[in-house]
Formats: sequence, structure tokens, C-alpha cells
Amino acid sequence: MIELNGNQLEISDVWSVASGKEAVKVSDDAIQRMEESHGWVEKISHGDVPIYGINTGFGIFADKKISREDTSTLTRNLILSHSVGMGDPLPPEMVRAAMLVRANTLVKGFSGVRPILVHTLIEMLNRGVTPIVPSQGSMGSSGDLGPLSHLALVVTSDKTDLESDSGFAMYQGERMTGKAAMAAAGIPRLILGPKEGLAMNNGATFSAAIGAITTHEAIRLYHIANFALAMTMEALQGLSSAYDERIHLSRGQLGQIQAAAEVRGYLEGSSLINSTARVQDAYSLRCAPQVHGASWDAIAHTAQILTREINAATDNPLLFGEGTALSGGNFHGEPVGMVLDYLTIALAELGAISERRVFRLTDGNLNAGLPSMLVDGPKAAGLNSGLMMCQYTAASLVLESQTLSMPDTVHSLPTSGGQEDHNANSMTAARHADQVLRNSWKIIAIELFTAARGLDLRLRTSNQFHASPIIEKVHRNIRELLPYHADDRQWGADVEILMQSIMDGSISLPNL
Repeated sequence: MIELNGNQLEISDVWSVASGKEAVKVSDDAIQRMEESHGWVEKISHGDVPIYGINTGFGIFADKKISREDTSTLTRNLILSHSVGMGDPLPPEMVRAAMLVRANTLVKGFSGVRPILVHTLIEMLNRGVTPIVPSQGSMGSSGDLGPLSHLALVVTSDKTDLESDSGFAMYQGERMTGKAAMAAAGIPRLILGPKEGLAMNNGATFSAAIGAITTHEAIRLYHIANFALAMTMEALQGLSSAYDERIHLSRGQLGQIQAAAEVRGYLEGSSLINSTARVQDAYSLRCAPQVHGASWDAIAHTAQILTREINAATDNPLLFGEGTALSGGNFHGEPVGMVLDYLTIALAELGAISERRVFRLTDGNLNAGLPSMLVDGPKAAGLNSGLMMCQYTAASLVLESQTLSMPDTVHSLPTSGGQEDHNANSMTAARHADQVLRNSWKIIAIELFTAARGLDLRLRTSNQFHASPIIEKVHRNIRELLPYHADDRQWGADVEILMQSIMDGSISLPNL
């Protein structure tokens, strides 16, 4: 059970709740804070002093005073008018992650919402009601307005309670209107009070939630990339000198030191390493700790920033006591978008150097005596193409990832009549990071598949060679799942099976 208090949510918690492995509850002190801040909003809404978003319009209409009687209509109109997302729906786990992060934002007690609003979000998580949220349409500031509004359509209502205004949701595997889904789950929908509409849709919550899931998976991918590198080293009879601890300590880059140490551990006990007369290896082997290590540093930095963000108060205005409502810009997605641009580059580079190793494994001039394209042997060449197309596919994925790695946060267009004149584009950065993560999973699965075949062929040349115990064990597990085939077959299906087995843990790799 994950307990929300607004301050201690971890990226791993987001993943656990998003994937349905953990239920959620709210801490008692968080409930007390929400009740107190809601009282402040009630007093403000009965007063004559204009406070943005409580008794005024939004964005360019911030100077329009709204009467107390109209505040409920104001909040409902905000949600209805801002639900203009388009494109394919986000995966359910990303929506669940955003629901959790939004709930954690609200329990901090700076947003002025009633505890029942957070309890409703949590009941939806625990009972499996997941709003259907379009993936396109957010600028990342004032936060992810569109996606959060689509989420809020399901959560909230008004006196008319029209089914056509309730959005859509998934419940027990079925797509239905938000009103029907909530009724089926036995969760009452809410009529929002003053400030609650803005509290629901103001903040880069989807950007942060997608980033948190992507970062969680990036950590796993990084370790698998190190293992794939080590298996390729075995197949190519690589040299260990470039992994000597003294080299990496002399530079002092922490990620590089960690990457080299991890690969050394995988290779310990191998007779294939250092078994040739080569003086040094190509960059894709020799400089891999420097590249993988830089990616690790970027992943770690992203995790640090996102951990702060998923524990942040991000709507506007924020309340800091009775009569103190301050307008600011915590909804702006720049911190999230910028590190996700960085994460995208890091993931793209893990994939790019992996593809170079696949190329080297399949090139008969570069793979230390293995058959070209890793066909079964000289007699098989020509009649069989071997793993030629595996490298093609990896190269195509790398090129796509390179295009997607153009930073998104450097692009901005003004919105809301110029009031919002610098936007973060963080949601696009988050979506691109996720796409590049998926590409890199595929590329590294191709490397593992290719390296496993290269190792088969290498070990066949002499019984004096053996892989390290760790690599030998994983290689055996791969072959139990996917037996060696001498002649051509539909390699793509095999790669897909291997990738899914690594991702779901069916094939367990060390240090994960």
C-alpha cells in the first residue's frame, strides 16, 4: 500500500501503482492539511478581493471577476472547454501514473481542494477506473491542461450530469462513458467547488508521470544494455584493458566508473576475453563505458529532478495561509521537459552504440573470424542471409531515435492571447522520451539476439573457450526459449519474443 503525504513519493511507487501492483491511501496529516487549505478557499470565495482562479476567469480572462454563485459553473466550464486533446489515447499505465501524481500534488495542502476530490482519484486507482486521455494537445504550461481536463471529465460533473460531458474510461476491460464507468465501479462523481477545477488541470502532471515511467524503465534498460555489451564482448573476443578500473578512476566520471565495473563483473571468469593478439578494440567496445556511463548519469539526473516534481505543488494560485493566495508559475513544465530531452538523448545513444556492435557482429571483416551475417557457416552463405536484416532494423530504429532526440523544450509558441508567451513543450518531450525508450528496447534486444548467435558460433570453433559463468547462464536461458537454428527463419518473431521475455522478467538478467 502506497501512502500519499505529498513529500515521499518515489519513481518506483509511480511504476507500482501505474502497473496495478500497489493500492493507494492518503495519510491522516495530508487530510488535515487539505481541510485547512479548503477552508481558506471558502473564505476567499465569499470575499470581494479578486483572487486568480477562485473568483476570476482564467488565462487572458484573469481580470474578469466572477460572482460566488457562478464559481461552480466557472470550474465546470474550465474542464469542458479545456478538453480538446487529440490523437491516440495514452496507455492506461500512463494515465494511472498521472492520477497518482496529481493526487500527491493535491495532498500537499497548497491547492485548496476538499479531501473528497483526492479520495475519488484514489478510489478510481484502487478500483480500476482509468480515464481515456488523448495523447496530443498539451504545451506543458500552464501544465498539461488538455490531458488533465480529459481526466477531470470522468471525475467530475455538474447539476445536469450529461453522459455526453463525462468523457470516456476503461473499466474491467471495457470502454464506456466516464459516467457509466464510475457508476459501475460505485464511485460518485463530484461537482467541483471554487478553485478545484484549476487544481485538477493546472500542472505538468502528465509530463512528469510519463517521465517517471520512462525513467523507471530506462534504469532497467541501462543494465540490460551493459549485459548485451558484455555478451558482444564475449562473441568478438574483446579486450578487458579498456575496462580496467584505473582508467575510469583517473577520469572520475561516476557513470563511467559504474558502467565499467558492471561489465567487468559480467565478464569475470571468461576465457574468450583477451584471447586474441589485438592491441585494442573499436570504439563501440572500447569506449562503451564512457558512452553507457554518460547515459547513466543522465538517467540518474532525470530521476532526481522527476522525484522532486512528483512531490511538488504545481497548480496556481497556491495557498499559504488564510487570505494568502499567491499567483506564480509552478505549473510550467520546463524542469520536466528539459531533463526529458536529456533522457531522450541518453536513451538514443544507448541504442546507437548498441547498433554499432550489431553491425560489427554481422560484418565478416570486423567480427574476428565469425561468418558474415552470422550464417551457420561458409556453405550456408548466399542461400541464407543470416542476421543481415536484424542490423537493418536496428539501424532504422537508431535513425528514428536520432530524429526524435531533437530537444523539444527549445521550441515554444505563445498561447492564450499572448498571456502565456513562453511554453515548455514538456508533454511532447515526455512522449518522445517514451518513443525512444521503446526503440532502444528493440535495438538492445536485437544486440542480445545477435550476440547470443555470435557466441554460439564462437564456442563451436574450439572447446577450449568458455564464456563467463553469468553470461553462460543467461545464454543458456535464451537458448531454452529460442533454440539455435542453422538456416534462415523469421528472425523478427524471435527477437520480439526475446524482447518481451527480458521486459517481463521471464529471462532474468543480473543486477536488475
